[in-house]
Amino acid sequence: MAARLVRLGLLLVLNVACAFSHAEQWPDAQWSRAPVVATPALGMLESYAFPARDEVERKGVRSDALLVIRDGQIVYERYAGVTGVNTPHLTWSVSKSVLATLLGVAFGEGRLRLQDPVARFYPPFKAHPDVTIADLLHWSSGLDWQEDYEYAPLNSSVVAMLYTRGRQDMAGFTASHAKAWTPGTAWRYSSGDSNVLAAALKGVVGEQAYPDYPWTALFEPLGISSAVWERDASGTFVGSSYLYMTARDLARIGLLMQRSGRWQQRQLVPLAWVDFVLAPFAGHNAEAGSEVIGGHWWLNRTASGAAGPWPQAPADTFAALGHWGQALYVIPSAGLVVVRYGDDRDGSYQHAELLNHVLAAFGPQARP
Repeated sequence: MAARLVRLGLLLVLNVACAFSHAEQWPDAQWSRAPVVATPALGMLESYAFPARDEVERKGVRSDALLVIRDGQIVYERYAGVTGVNTPHLTWSVSKSVLATLLGVAFGEGRLRLQDPVARFYPPFKAHPDVTIADLLHWSSGLDWQEDYEYAPLNSSVVAMLYTRGRQDMAGFTASHAKAWTPGTAWRYSSGDSNVLAAALKGVVGEQAYPDYPWTALFEPLGISSAVWERDASGTFVGSSYLYMTARDLARIGLLMQRSGRWQQRQLVPLAWVDFVLAPFAGHNAEAGSEVIGGHWWLNRTASGAAGPWPQAPADTFAALGHWGQALYVIPSAGLVVVRYGDDRDGSYQHAELLNHVLAAFGPQARP
C-alpha cells in the first residue's frame, strides 16, 4: 500500500511537471515552432507588414523582419531585403530598453538603487547632484535637451551627440548641458539620459568588468549570441542607439520581460525592477499627447487609467521602440512577443495598426 502511494505521488508530480513544461516553452539554442494555419487575418497582417513598395521614392511601410512568438514558440517569421534570420539588425532606440533590462540585473546583484545619485557612479554628473538613476530611466533628468532628428538637425542635441561635437564622449557631452527644470518632475525624451546611464553602469560594475558585462550578465544567460553593442571613443556603450541583434535574439529579451524578469527557473531581473520600469511615470506631463513612458519602456496604460496609445491592444502591452520603425512588443495577457525591424522614413508605419493585425492573427481569439 505504501509503495503504491509513493508511485501515485511520483506520477502526480510527473504529470504536474509535464503540464508545466507544456504550458511554458523556453528556447534553447533554437526556438521551437508551433503549427500555424493560414487565415484571412494572417493574410492581412502580411499585407500590412510587407506591402508592395515604391523603392525609388522610398514611400510606404518597409519591414525587414517580423517575428511573432506565442507562448515561447515561433508562430510567424518572415524577412525581407538583405535581412535574414542570422542578420544582427540595428535596433536604434530599442537599445534603451535593453539597457534598462541590463541595469535591472545589476540592481538584482545589489550594485545600485533607483534613488542613488547618478554622480555616485559617474563623476562628471556632480554638476547635477540631484539627478537619480530613476530620473534618468524616466528621461526626467531636467537637462536642456532637444531630441530632434532629420527635421531640425542644427538644433538637435542628439545629432550633435551621435555625429559631431559629442561623439567622442557622449555621456560627457550630455553632462555639459544646463539644467532646465527640477529633475523627476517632468519627462523629455533624451538619448543623452540613456548614454549617461550607460556611463554610470561603468562605475556600477567597474572598469574591468564593464566591457563584458552585457554579455555575462544578460546576453549569455538568455542564450543571445548575435549581439553587437558599439562604444564611443571613451569606451562607453552607446546605450541610446547602437545595439545590433537578430530578431530571434531580441525576442529573448521580450520573453524575459513577458515573464516578469524570470528566465526558466532563475529570476534574472528582480520583480521590483520589472514593476518599476513598467509603471507609468507620474510627472506632471506624463499624459501629454499619446505617449506613455515607464522606465525606458513605452506603455499602453496610464497612471490615471485613461486609454493608452494603442487602444485596441490590451492595457498590459508594452514596447521597446526605435527610429524608423524598430520595435519589440510584449503582450503578457496574450502570451505574445513581437519583433519588427524596418526602414520606415515617411510616417506610414503605425504601431497600433501592426498590433491590431498581430492580435487578430495570433491573439486569444485566434488560438486553435
